[in-house]
This record gives sequence, structure tokens and C-alpha cells, in this order.
Amino acid sequence: MSGQMKAAKGGRETEEMRLIAMEEGLSPEKVRRGVAEGAIIIARNINRENVHPIGIGRGLRIKVNANIGTSPDICDVNLEIEKARVAVKYGADTVMDLSTGGDLDEVRRAIIRTVNVPVGTVPIYQAAIESARKKGSIVHMTEDDIFNMIERHAKDGVDFMTIHCGVTKDIVKNLAEHPRLMGIVSRGGVFLAAWMIHNGEENPLYKNYDYLLEIAAKYDFTLSLGDGLRPGCIFDSTDLHQVQELLVVGRLVERARKAGVQAMVEGPGHLPLNHIEANIRLAKAICRDAPLYVLGPVVTEIAPGYDHIVGAIGGALAGLAGADFLCYVTPAEHLGLPSVDDVKEGVIAARIAAHAADIVRLGERAALNDLEMAKARANLDWRRQIENAIDPERAAKIRARTKLISPEACSMCSEYCAIKILKEVLKASCL
Repeated sequence: MSGQMKAAKGGRETEEMRLIAMEEGLSPEKVRRGVAEGAIIIARNINRENVHPIGIGRGLRIKVNANIGTSPDICDVNLEIEKARVAVKYGADTVMDLSTGGDLDEVRRAIIRTVNVPVGTVPIYQAAIESARKKGSIVHMTEDDIFNMIERHAKDGVDFMTIHCGVTKDIVKNLAEHPRLMGIVSRGGVFLAAWMIHNGEENPLYKNYDYLLEIAAKYDFTLSLGDGLRPGCIFDSTDLHQVQELLVVGRLVERARKAGVQAMVEGPGHLPLNHIEANIRLAKAICRDAPLYVLGPVVTEIAPGYDHIVGAIGGALAGLAGADFLCYVTPAEHLGLPSVDDVKEGVIAARIAAHAADIVRLGERAALNDLEMAKARANLDWRRQIENAIDPERAAKIRARTKLISPEACSMCSEYCAIKILKEVLKASCL
């Protein structure tokens, strides 16, 4: 079985391309061309049988990812399974397992069995953690440890993997000579930087990139080229280190395309509002329209407990500027491991941001529910309003919590509802 990009380049439409075209309201040929050019990726490992493939990229609806996973402090596989279920229930298009505590193989495999959406991972986490457990330090992991872990995840059916190939020895050296406020906040980026500093060697993922491409081609998982130098605060936004890594990633995207391997690019984390459009356009230009995956972006530092709102603000602007894939941010961001409720709130906030951008990007294709909602509000049709809500359960609960004087209105305006009064006046004037 050939991979999606190789099939597309050969002029062949796969079953996955036809399915995505139908769901997106596009022609299969348009999807095929996007995949062939590398502007669209289809997230599906050839070993996954229970997955509903997802298209990410040019001309498609903006997708939303939910991060879950254990930590050394909170390690409960059943809790992570429940988070995965809730994330998918409330509209996450993909789930990433970022586990760092407990039996990492068990957690990953349980999540893959539980959900039918594409699953992503960051294999360097497990490679580093197993090295720390067995050899005493993450810096003692070998190149074989790293690539064997990537293949282990691939064999399990992981559909896309964050791989920090762009964190090079030169970039780490520059960072040491020209430090930034938050340094490196990417966990995978720090693991590799520490390894390079200790061993005096180049990043194995960069040095052996051709071998990585061979593994990716074998299983047809998507490379998500990680942004190890993403800014960890708005004061590090768009600095030399971030842009230097992006230039490296741009070259790696081209090499992946030549090898017939699907690749998307991960974007910056913390950006002030006025940097977002420029960052998205820069990444799209350097990486030649590769699908762009952004965390947030987070646009202010002062909102712990409300960072799902902060991320949604940044995500809407990023989507409008051309980002294709939003990684949710939960209320627990910067504070601790998210709860099940945090996962729900994060997914819905990111979906609102994605949808708001899609209304502008895709026009009527994206605004059908908005039109139905507007008609239902105009007719004071509460049943249809709840049906068209992004979270019908919460909408119904809020609607039902007050005994209404005027049941056709709501408790905000009650009998003084503007829509109700206008309807009554117009009806009386026609008699």
C-alpha cells in the first residue's frame, strides 16, 4: 500500500481523499492536488483500522487538536481515556498523547483503542524518559533509542508525530550566546538541546533526517515538524531563534515532499496580537504552504485559569491569517494537568475560534449552522437554537434554569423582548 502523497503524485485518488472531499464539500481531485503538492495532509497511519481520516490544510475546515496524557504527579490511564472520549464528544478532530508518567506504551495504546480520530504523539518524550529511568539521565539516550521509539509508535498506529528536527546544534549555540527571557519551553526541544550540549553532537533527528523519512514513508504517518524554539512568552515573540528554526524547517518540508512523506509545520506559542498575521504568513511562505499547526497562540501572560479564552483569541486570528490546525489551550494551561472539564472547555473554545475563522475563509460552506441559528432566533424557536448550538447541553441547561414569565422569550428581557414586541406590533398592524 503506497502512502497518500505518493498516490496523489501518481494521479490516484485514495478512499481517504474521496471521504475527505465529501465531508468538506470539495471535489476529490482538488483534495488529491492539495495532497500531491503538500498543502494538505491526511492523518492516518496505515496500521490504524479504527480511525476516521482527517484532512488538514489548504481549502479545508480548520481542525482542532486536544492534548491529553499522564504526568509523574497524576498517572491514571482511565482518566486519560475519559479525557480522550470527552475531547472527541465535544468535537476534537484529533487527540495527542503527551504522557510522561506511568507505563507510556499502555497509555498510548489504550488511547488509540478508545478513539476513532487520528492520534498524535511526541516520541522523544518516551525515549528521554526511558533513558532517564534505565540509564540515569535523558542525555544518555542513543540515536538508536530515539529512532527505535519512533518506529515503536508507528507500529502502534500513531497517525502523526511531533518531531523536533529543526533544533540544530548551531541554534542551541546561538541561544546560549544570545539568551531570551523564557529560553526553550518546548519539552522535546529541551530534551534534545540538553542531549546536544552534553554529547557535543548534532541533533540526531536533523542529522539522520533521511532515515526518519524512510520510517515515515513505511507507515505513512505525518511528520509534524515541531517548533522547539517557539516563544514561551510574548516578549520572545518572532526573535532570531524562532525564525532560524523556521528556516531549517522550511528546508526539511521540501525534503519530505521529495520523499513522498506528508509533513505539517508547528507554529509559535506566545505572540502579541500584532505579531500573529506576520508569523502565519512568514511560516506559510517559508514552508511553501505546508499545513500550519499552532498552539493558541497565547496572546497575553496574565490569564492563568482562563488561558482557553486567551488561546481562542489568538487561534481565531491565526486561523483568519491562514493557520490550518489549532491545538487547544485549556483553563489549566501554565497551572497543571487538565481535568476532564478542562478538556471540554478547551475543545469548545478552540472550536469556536476555528469556526469563526472558517466563516471568513470558507464562506457559506462554514456558516450553515450560523444561518440556521439566526433564523431560529428571529422566530424565537428555542428548540432549533439549542440544536444548532456548539454545546447543546449547556445551552439547554442555561435556558431551563429560570422559570419564565414569558416562555417565548428568555429571562434577560422577558416580556420586554425586542423580537417578541416587534412581532406583536407587526402582527397587530396587519389586522
